[in-house]
Amino acid sequence: MRYAVIGTGAIGGYYGSKLARAGHEVHFLLRSDYEYVRENGLDVQSCDGSFHLNDVHAYREAADMPVCDVVLVCLKTVNNHRLPALLTPLLHDKTLVVLIQNGIGVEPDVQTMFPTTALAAGLAFICCAKTEPGKVNHQCYGSINIANYSCGDEQLVATVVNDFIAAGINAHQVEYHEARWKKAVWNMPFNGMTVALNTRTDLLLGFAPTRQLIHEQMLEVIHAAQQLGVGNIDDAFAEQMLTTTDQMTPYSPSMKLDFDFHRPMEIHYLYSRPLAIAADHGIAMPKLAMLEAELRFIEQNNVGL
Repeated sequence: MRYAVIGTGAIGGYYGSKLARAGHEVHFLLRSDYEYVRENGLDVQSCDGSFHLNDVHAYREAADMPVCDVVLVCLKTVNNHRLPALLTPLLHDKTLVVLIQNGIGVEPDVQTMFPTTALAAGLAFICCAKTEPGKVNHQCYGSINIANYSCGDEQLVATVVNDFIAAGINAHQVEYHEARWKKAVWNMPFNGMTVALNTRTDLLLGFAPTRQLIHEQMLEVIHAAQQLGVGNIDDAFAEQMLTTTDQMTPYSPSMKLDFDFHRPMEIHYLYSRPLAIAADHGIAMPKLAMLEAELRFIEQNNVGL
């Protein structure tokens, strides 16, 4: 199948490069480092084995890209207003769009833009960053869960999962609501707390009071998910996420990097939307509501400085 990557940052650069290295035809949309990648290729420095892609199908404009069978959207959700212009040239009647993005409520909003397009969610569990042109630094983990949202062809979703697996990626097909809320168990505490306290994941967990606060925030997400009818999630999952994070290299999540570089943060889908969904069902998440307020204050005084 022919793949496209919309947003060749750390996530798109890593997964797209792995697929291309495995022999798939992958077309990459780039912005600031388009010229560099076109001339020098993509470099992946990875804990699982580094490699370099010499011949990259690189584009500056989506209109110049071919129609594709699968589109991996790896943009930050703050840029989703650009999707009508970016996705439309790439779609045919059976294209599957995989939204490898953070947060709750992403797919319903994108489906409104593209009512007849098949969508799936991509939930990446990976520590990676792209801080130099054409260079992805993969520090640890790297798995991805793919959850069907509106694709009538289950075999197509399964084929994408199998393509990821064949490319050396630990991939699984999972249920949609479970996948989104389980990812939120990690995302909501760690993204915001690293910004609010200007720190890293390891330092948060290495200090008993903030470790306890992270744990309590995780439980807020888990209990909200349970009350919303999400299955296969319980309090033990919080302990599992804490243990997994203990084993990570010292890490700054994507929101912390956005804060550091004075970029808009993904507050809406990571915090405001899940909090609103919970509130609509009479579910309180007070610790995370406080964190959202802090993040909105921080962003107001940080973006564009």
